[in-house]
Amino acid sequence: MTQHYFRNYVSPRLTIAAALGVLALTAGSAFAATAGQTNLGPEDESKQISVTVWLNPHNKAALDTAVQQMYDKESASYHHFLTLKQFNEQYAPTAKEAGVVRDYLTAHNLKVTSTEKNNRFVVAQGKVGDAQAAFNTKINRVMVNGEVHHANTAQASVTGEAAPLVATVQGLSDLKYRALVKPSVNPESGVPYEGVSPSAAGSDGLFFSADCLRGAASKVFKTDGGFPEAFYAGNLYGASITNAKPPNLPPCGYDAAEIQEAYGLKPLYKKGLDGTGQTIVIVDAFGSNSIVSDANLFSQLNGLPALTPSNFQIVEPTGPATCTATNGCIAGNWQFETTLDVEWAHAIAPNAKIVLVLGADNSFTNLDLSNLAAIQNGFGNVISNSFGISEIALKELDPSELVVENGIAQIAAALGISLNVSTGDSGDELITNNADFGINAVSVNANADSPYATAIGGTSTFLDAHNNIKLQTGWGLNLARIANANPNPPVIPPLLFGFQSGSGEAPALSMPSPSSKRA
Repeated sequence: MTQHYFRNYVSPRLTIAAALGVLALTAGSAFAATAGQTNLGPEDESKQISVTVWLNPHNKAALDTAVQQMYDKESASYHHFLTLKQFNEQYAPTAKEAGVVRDYLTAHNLKVTSTEKNNRFVVAQGKVGDAQAAFNTKINRVMVNGEVHHANTAQASVTGEAAPLVATVQGLSDLKYRALVKPSVNPESGVPYEGVSPSAAGSDGLFFSADCLRGAASKVFKTDGGFPEAFYAGNLYGASITNAKPPNLPPCGYDAAEIQEAYGLKPLYKKGLDGTGQTIVIVDAFGSNSIVSDANLFSQLNGLPALTPSNFQIVEPTGPATCTATNGCIAGNWQFETTLDVEWAHAIAPNAKIVLVLGADNSFTNLDLSNLAAIQNGFGNVISNSFGISEIALKELDPSELVVENGIAQIAAALGISLNVSTGDSGDELITNNADFGINAVSVNANADSPYATAIGGTSTFLDAHNNIKLQTGWGLNLARIANANPNPPVIPPLLFGFQSGSGEAPALSMPSPSSKRA
């Protein structure tokens, strides 16, 4: 039976509108368990652990100034970006510096397994006990939102000659990034709704009506035809509900042609500005095992060029990336995120090449290394990230990641590479911070928090009959049930489901604004 809801916005997430990230790095606080976290005691000291020790760039102060001037319109260095060779010659850690760090690790019984080719980091393995001694911290087992993790109790540090060379130590915590896509779910049960069959394609918006915001309407809800009664007036969303099968939602959504028309892209396409000669780099974890066939069905339905080896490439810099039921991909919705990212990048720039860079998993290290590989290999000048985690959770549980992701974004900025990062779909993160980490605070999402990245937020966009933008605002979804199923007795007072999802935004917590903005 149909339930009645008032919804102020429902629309597929398209990250079209951009807002400038205005955050910079300061060190986070030491770990302390909060109400949503339970300290389970010390980690087994004999357990093996892998750490990635990141080195400070050479001439760090000079690098900070140089990148600032590259984005200052009043500077003679405005948009005078470096090549990778120039960057490494001037700012990459030296082999001698990496050698000092290797010696430090070896002296603390940690086995060095690799050194990055440009000396940016050193990877080592060893026992938890030896890692604790090397980095002057303790590692505890911690229950976070029902899952057992390990985390260091104080920020890692090193001593001696290596101390000024080390930026941070990654791997003492095992928190992970999350895909930001969210399937549509029943707000009461939390069970995802069934997808739409490709055979249901129609002429208007392929599957859904494009008339998302109709005129005002009113309705009276009565109890068994009598009192009490409630009166509702407001705009109608989408087409009338005619389908008897749950979820019975009013269908509304846009296809590629409608979005291209709305944002004035078609005249640009006629001038050849359709992505020809450009490459979009998308970084995700795991990937989707059916990405090519799924994207090509999307392309067929939307009249887009097919993806072939000439315009689509998958790169796996941290090892084989596959999506299985047991590795966290499916439970984390990474296959949906990958599909959404590839299909809509292709829809907006149909003739651009797409390079999909996949981390072997969603660990901080592997996704950071995937971003670094995308930057250092020069796959393209535009990189897209649609994953994140609450910045305040990093500040309290793993501040090392704030150092790493900000440093990688700075390299991209110095090379003139645009790193575009989704702000997430959980608004100011207050609800998720409470539920997932027991932290009662608002927060931005990392890695959209770096001043060297561009934070991308979603919009609520409503088109007119000619596919022109009729109304647009930052998007958000709140739900309230105002009546029950037929015969529609009113719910008094209305049952407020409240905030469900929306474009990410919150004040900076650990990164102050740089003196000049990226442009």
